[in-house]
Amino acid sequence: MSVLVCFHAHPDDEVFGTGGVIRLAADAGHRVVLVTATDGALGEDPDGVVPPGESLVAHRRAELEASAQALGVHRLVMLDYPDSGMAGTPENANPAAFANLPVAQPARRLADILIEESADVVTFYDSNGGYGHPDHVAVHHVGRAAAELASTPHRFESVANRDRVRAMMAANPAWDEEQTGLDMDSFGVPDSEITVEVDVSAVMEAKRAAMVAHATQIGDFGPFLQMPIDMLRTVFGVESFRHADGAPRPRMTSLPL
Repeated sequence: MSVLVCFHAHPDDEVFGTGGVIRLAADAGHRVVLVTATDGALGEDPDGVVPPGESLVAHRRAELEASAQALGVHRLVMLDYPDSGMAGTPENANPAAFANLPVAQPARRLADILIEESADVVTFYDSNGGYGHPDHVAVHHVGRAAAELASTPHRFESVANRDRVRAMMAANPAWDEEQTGLDMDSFGVPDSEITVEVDVSAVMEAKRAAMVAHATQIGDFGPFLQMPIDMLRTVFGVESFRHADGAPRPRMTSLPL
């Protein structure tokens, strides 16, 4: 049995880039640990989803627990740092926000988890955090530092395949940069830099169940949940990673578990 630790910024981030890999690893008998950095307090809060008297943070914690169960996660750890908010928002100025903390503090906490679990593989984000969110960028720096402290042998960046997303957008005129809010010149990484590409289409039902669990974030997931399962497999059936050391390698079809 190997141990996979996936480090993410907010509740719901675990689904898109690593939900399938998590489920595949759990189904293969490996131990999976999910760690989230922030409390998600600045995420979507649509009317009528969070019951009166319950905080968004508490509700998103319950959503994350349901998602983790759907994906087969064995241990869930929420570090509970304050959400930093989207880039350019006033919340970015909060000195206690995750993105503003010295890297050493959260890195030590994550490293302790990696050591305790004897982690074989850890995933975090690329240096742009996929699309520039301050918390995602911080996950990259904290994840790298923690893996170094813990001497975790296999370190991967969970990345979006920029060229694949561009091809899908070209094939669907309803999807464009303005609608998605993505800057495709900086979003993700080019196909040439990806060193691991995992087919997760066989566990798409579990991945969709994890999406459904995050009801408050339906603005992110809603359009996809209406898709037939075969279309979901086309859009989300491959999860991509890059070796964190940046060295070119022949492409692999699974993480080293």
